[in-house]
Amino acid sequence: MDAVSERQIAGDGTAERDWRAWLRAQPLPEVQAGQLVRPLQRAVVVAPHPDDEVLMVGGLLAQLAHLARRAVVVAVTDGEASHAGSRRWTPAALARQRKDETDAALRALGLHASVLRLGLADGGVAAQAGRLARRLQALLTPDDVVFTTWMFDGHPDHEACARATRAAAAVRGARLYEVPVWGWHWAPVGAVQMPWDRGRLLALPADALARKRAAVRAFASQWQRDPDCPHTPVLRPSTLERVERPFEVLFA
Repeated sequence: MDAVSERQIAGDGTAERDWRAWLRAQPLPEVQAGQLVRPLQRAVVVAPHPDDEVLMVGGLLAQLAHLARRAVVVAVTDGEASHAGSRRWTPAALARQRKDETDAALRALGLHASVLRLGLADGGVAAQAGRLARRLQALLTPDDVVFTTWMFDGHPDHEACARATRAAAAVRGARLYEVPVWGWHWAPVGAVQMPWDRGRLLALPADALARKRAAVRAFASQWQRDPDCPHTPVLRPSTLERVERPFEVLFA
């Protein structure tokens, strides 16, 4: 999850305590990890930036690892643009660091997943959406279960990934789930623009939640402050509060 110059996170957004209380009161159908990705199926997570795979479905991935399900993480960008102007984190240094952070995060989840790195420009996915859709079409099969960011998540890379992934999944006949990441910050509680009629709630057992928490902590470049970048840390305390949810919400 990277900062975007035209819509940087300001403040803490919608309070997590308000979301938590509202979500608990909703009759969202509950699903289980083993129902989402059945034996012989493969989970494919399309992540706009390193850390989005964990923020989206880190708890699910931890459970799929326990179930010995196959998984692929598609790293759309290397996240090289999150610290514009930093003397420490140049784009090249960030790209290397965030690859290492992703590997550490997947180990924390206990997941032996292959990582397909596409190397698209961080902040410029919309301009390369056609290329992304073609790459995904070549990857996906009808038996895949695909997870990506929500189409109206409030970040151009997230939304472009959703459009490209939706198009590719439709062509290949794969099942798709969209997951809000930034949407929790921008949207007011109970926001009508969120497709609650397609909402599903995945409960996270204590072990899966602990693994997700450890995986997020692997992205040190994103939760540490950089004095050269006033918008850091990118993963603010309000975002980390959402990681503590004992559930994940997906849109079918």
